[in-house]
Amino acid sequence: MHKIMLVEDDQQILDMMEILLRKIGFEPVLVPDVLLALEQVRSSPPDLVLLDIMMTPVNGWEFLEKVREEYHIHDLPILLFTASPEVEAKVAQLQDPKLGILQKPVSIPELVDGLERFLGRVS
Repeated sequence: MHKIMLVEDDQQILDMMEILLRKIGFEPVLVPDVLLALEQVRSSPPDLVLLDIMMTPVNGWEFLEKVREEYHIHDLPILLFTASPEVEAKVAQLQDPKLGILQKPVSIPELVDGLERFLGRVS
């Protein structure tokens, strides 16, 4: 079972996504802030990170930069989980093959498609 780390500061979204991820066969790891997520990604890396961009005090872009540049973890798939339409242009500029986007609100088929893009077929 693939381990999916969901980094999200909205508890309702964490709760909903935990149910969805379990329902489609994943082991969710729920992390409410970026600093804790950075610790966990180094100590117990997940198979994929679903990452909210708009968080405080540290945002998703800072998480991404630290993971890729400081920790040198380039093979970890990261799906940016966002309601912001401006994210697509920035992601295109980064040219990171292990980086994708899921727009909030996300449907179950969109979630499955995004996960399958990096992890293979979801059963």
